[in-house]
Amino acid sequence: LSAERAPYVEASRVKKKNSKEDKQETLSPSEQTSAMKRLFGFEKEDISSWHRLVCLLNRPTDPASLGIFRFLFGMLMALDITQERGLSHLDYKYLDGAPVCRFPLFNFLKPLPMDWMFFVYFVMFLGAVGIMLGCFYRLACLMFISTYWYVFFLDKTTWNNHSYLYGLIGFQLTLMDANRYWSVDGLRKPRKRNAHVPLWNYTMLRTQIFIVYFIAGVKKLDADWVEGYSMKYLAHHWLFDPFKLILPVELISLMVVHGGGLILDLTAGYLLFFDATRPVAFFFVSYFHCMNSQLFSIGMFSYTMLATSPLFCYPDWPRRFFGRFPEFLQPILPFVSPAPIPSSSCVYPKPPSGSGEQQQEAHHKFRAIFTILYIMEQFFLPYSHFITQGYNNWTNGLYGYSWDMMVHSRSHQHVKITYRDGVTGEMGYLNPGVFTQSRRWKDHGDMLKQYATCLSENLPHFNISDPEIYFDIWVSINDRFQQRIFDPRVDLVKADWSPFRPNSWLMPLLVDLSPWRTKFEEIEGSLDNQTEVVFIADFPGLYLENFVSEDLGNTSVQVLEGLVNVEIVDEKKNYSLQPGEKMQIPAGAYHKVYTVSEGPSCYMYIYVNTTEAELQRNFTKLSELQEKVRNGTETEPLPPELQPLITGLDDQDSDNSVIDPVVRLFLKRQKRMQEVKKRREASMSERFQRFASKKYYSIRRGFLMTAIALRNLAVGLPPIEQLTREVAFANMKEPETETNQEDYLLHSLMLF
Repeated sequence: LSAERAPYVEASRVKKKNSKEDKQETLSPSEQTSAMKRLFGFEKEDISSWHRLVCLLNRPTDPASLGIFRFLFGMLMALDITQERGLSHLDYKYLDGAPVCRFPLFNFLKPLPMDWMFFVYFVMFLGAVGIMLGCFYRLACLMFISTYWYVFFLDKTTWNNHSYLYGLIGFQLTLMDANRYWSVDGLRKPRKRNAHVPLWNYTMLRTQIFIVYFIAGVKKLDADWVEGYSMKYLAHHWLFDPFKLILPVELISLMVVHGGGLILDLTAGYLLFFDATRPVAFFFVSYFHCMNSQLFSIGMFSYTMLATSPLFCYPDWPRRFFGRFPEFLQPILPFVSPAPIPSSSCVYPKPPSGSGEQQQEAHHKFRAIFTILYIMEQFFLPYSHFITQGYNNWTNGLYGYSWDMMVHSRSHQHVKITYRDGVTGEMGYLNPGVFTQSRRWKDHGDMLKQYATCLSENLPHFNISDPEIYFDIWVSINDRFQQRIFDPRVDLVKADWSPFRPNSWLMPLLVDLSPWRTKFEEIEGSLDNQTEVVFIADFPGLYLENFVSEDLGNTSVQVLEGLVNVEIVDEKKNYSLQPGEKMQIPAGAYHKVYTVSEGPSCYMYIYVNTTEAELQRNFTKLSELQEKVRNGTETEPLPPELQPLITGLDDQDSDNSVIDPVVRLFLKRQKRMQEVKKRREASMSERFQRFASKKYYSIRRGFLMTAIALRNLAVGLPPIEQLTREVAFANMKEPETETNQEDYLLHSLMLF
């Protein structure tokens, strides 16, 4: 490489605009920095040939920003393992011998015995800590990603976009030189300490984060998001209270939640990249992720995305940032003054000589090829659903790698599982979710097939031979009609499924009925607070079998479109209804609604929970009576069954038969409301204390249960009484004896 053609050793820092313009006038034309260099950090010539592109991607770059990100990512993953990965409740999920249906990506994947699963999580945790500290870095990355992806593939029901992102970042860090700054490895090996890293390390991470934002924005161009149906309930959250001072809730949902989310996702990656717009991007991106941390239960995702933002800054920003700290803190802070030293991973402006340099050049080319292929693959995967068609349902693909975050919201009105004994023909019903620990299977055909297969293997233990399994699942997506998602006439035990072919038993989403959503809002707005409505759409030739609880004493069905026949099962009578017609449905009985029109039928249930309405009226009377007693306007003495309105209700009164049951419910409800009010009005310090306490006991349980499992693997299971006491201590249960449980547990754990 000639000195003229070689890329710069350091990525040139763009000076502040005012000072740079002053100096620009004194520079010769050859010394002036081009506009492209100022905007993108490289010249047009740097990508004019394959050779120069390889040099650019392997250009020596300051390792500081990458090292700080490595530390933050490892720390956040260590916290994530105890929480969203589930270490604190791992024994509930992988209890040995429990008949649980699981949903791995590959059916041959099985969980290890429970104690070994704790060992897997322990290895994952050590890997995350090793990444954070930069200690035996490459080994730590392998420990983390091997166990992380095993746990990830083991359970599709826990998949989401950010869990997938964690695995991708862990994989990328495994290939990078992120231990060159502020790491234990740098203390052990001086040649790694503060050494350059190639530019592709930053390029890959920055592009990955850009893809997360941009593809998420492209997916939000979906009509449901643009029209404000995807996340309309969010506008009622207290975080949007400031906007309610100037906008109605409907406009907050449309303009702030949906419009703001769309614009931010589409532009965040671009705004973070350019110097002039980066401060604005930092403000809005930080505000966005802080809000998300309160709106959703997404673990460490918001904080991880916050940690990625500085990657778009100049790589030496930590040196300038920590250089402002007092000098006595410098020994424990990252490096500030020394310039990075050369590294064999980078390309420098000197001619190659010898086989060693040729081998390094081959490595540089391979890394450049890998970077380009990886980026292309990440742009392709969100649109690869035409290949894995078996995973497509109403939305494309397995939820996780498409970056379609929060675009679709679902509600389930009715789920029925029917079995038929293949030998006797006997039919029965199963509790939805039996043998499972998740509800995600209801929306995914691949999981439903796995669930049906698992049920067929478990039901013979309950004298049901060669079972057939039928699912009748009703779903509303983005406030549409409740409709069937899968064909209820298909036995899913014998149904065909392939990851590369569409599901023949998937029912189509009735998108032609989407304009009805405007009418839904009008109907719901015309009802009083005690009246509820459910909108149903069904296919020709099918029927909905439903049971009206006795609590719903005022239930009617009204046809909106198509023709239906309503059969009252006990009365053995049929009633034909046309659009606009309605009829009363008797409570405490089954009925069937048949779709007899050539096209789909649309109808709605309108009902009032008469039991709840009567209870609310009684609560209102009791509240008025209680207020009269307190202010002295009630002169008559209260009967014994109403005395708790004055004295309150304690634990001893909970089983007192003299107290009116409505009074008991009223006082318990009042107590809960007071607790909720107290939590809402708590100070910031009280909220932080409550939050920290909750996290402490969760993390504490995870580590204690891990210690118990490792002891079991090392020396075997202790007596059941001892194990019970240890688990009780991990659960913070009241000890059954006067023995100091903490000392006892610590003593027992000293065995390994």
